[in-house]
Amino acid sequence: MSTFMDVFEQRQSLLLETLWEHFQISIIALVIATLISVPLGLLLTRNHTIAEPIIGVTAVLQTIPSLAVLAFLIPFVGIGETPAIIALTAYGLLPILRNTYTGIKEVDPALKEAATGMGMNSFRRLSKVELPLAMPVIMAGIRTSMVLIVGTTTIAALIGAGGLGEIILLGLDRGGDINLILLGAIPAALLAILLDIILRLFERTSAKSGFRSLVSLLVAGVLIAVGPLAFGGKQQDDLVLGAKLGSEPAILINMYEILIEEETDLQVGLRPNFGKTDFVFTALQEGSIDIYPEFTGTALVSLLEQQADSNESQDVYQQAADGMVETYNMAFLEPMQFNNTYAVATTQELADRYSLETIGDLRQIQDQITAGFTLEFNDRQDGYQGMKEIYNLNLDVRTMDPGVRQQAITSGEVDVIDAYATAGYMVDLNLKVLEDPENLFPPYQGAPLMRQETLDRYPELESILNQLGGKITGDQMREMNYQVDFEDRSPEAVAREYLVNEGLIDE
Repeated sequence: MSTFMDVFEQRQSLLLETLWEHFQISIIALVIATLISVPLGLLLTRNHTIAEPIIGVTAVLQTIPSLAVLAFLIPFVGIGETPAIIALTAYGLLPILRNTYTGIKEVDPALKEAATGMGMNSFRRLSKVELPLAMPVIMAGIRTSMVLIVGTTTIAALIGAGGLGEIILLGLDRGGDINLILLGAIPAALLAILLDIILRLFERTSAKSGFRSLVSLLVAGVLIAVGPLAFGGKQQDDLVLGAKLGSEPAILINMYEILIEEETDLQVGLRPNFGKTDFVFTALQEGSIDIYPEFTGTALVSLLEQQADSNESQDVYQQAADGMVETYNMAFLEPMQFNNTYAVATTQELADRYSLETIGDLRQIQDQITAGFTLEFNDRQDGYQGMKEIYNLNLDVRTMDPGVRQQAITSGEVDVIDAYATAGYMVDLNLKVLEDPENLFPPYQGAPLMRQETLDRYPELESILNQLGGKITGDQMREMNYQVDFEDRSPEAVAREYLVNEGLIDE
């Protein structure tokens, strides 16, 4: 508990910021879902033949995996809050729509007949009799929708929308840091409980106040969620730098930001902690971000779907740079020195027990061990798919998020994991890297990737960012990652310290 309180004290500002983002996104999604579902539900009560099909469509929307929805939306609406709100709105439709339709249908038919007998038309009967009586049921649907939305909002962090998921992802990336995970998960649960209590009060008063209760709720939601925008938003950034999940990309984009702002008047914004290569690259293509650090091997194998003509670092970079220009009209600037190639790692104890030195040595015990691979590595040709072909392996594989695999190998749930050569956890966990004598993994040197139009607009970026070309050794990168992941230093502080020590900026 004392460790958790220490983390709480250190992360208070981040917690407050992400809690507000989480709350704001959730409320906006709920308001939009309510404004869609309640009128639609009322309309369906007047046309029963299409009611079930439309309610069925909203049910199908709720079954689609949230990550799939976000990935689908990025090319159309970019990254950040917009796709997150759209996805959350879709998830929140069903409970409100179903309860609105059911609430109106279950009003006592005798009351409806009495209202008709008093000369009320359909609209007056709905507004004066049916809707007030159905309001408690409608409000119950809104409560259900809110709990669902608050829980699902944690995924918004994967596309740069912020929220408490940002802290949870940070904890997962740091080897399953339970204190960080709890720091994000507990406030999310408390927020859902608090909002449920508030909505329950509205539900109870709705039996007396009827439709006014719903209107009051919507007005309050709009004012709370978007009211701060009336007092001015954030300054518009000239450049937005994105990064994949992890300390290393975060350190690199902080270096880019510091160098650019030191030597130009450009305002730079940062969007770290995207979940996967596909997310961040799609965001670059459609213009939500302008630059992000990519690895030469990833660009070649995953983005261009090519095999390396050579295993020489410079040859791989040149092949990737030429391909990115030809295929995507993107500029790939000079790579840094470190090679964060994929590696296959196991515990030193297992390696000693079975004399494991190379990836091929795993064949002798493949029926006895379990591998923990990330989804991306498991699907890549320069990952497990290539291992199966080149090393004739058929492992029992469990796919998991990057941060979870460290925890899994520490606890003994898996015996082998995919890893990155410069990761700080390699030192912390004392892992044994199995050699790759068949050179399955091409060089993975980090380099700035951007659209050519961005470089044409700001040609000075090339000379500024190329100052890092050929710099940052593997040991330096590993040490910087260790400082962020295990000594809890900020990526910005670590990045600035390196640039000062290298004489690239003044202290």
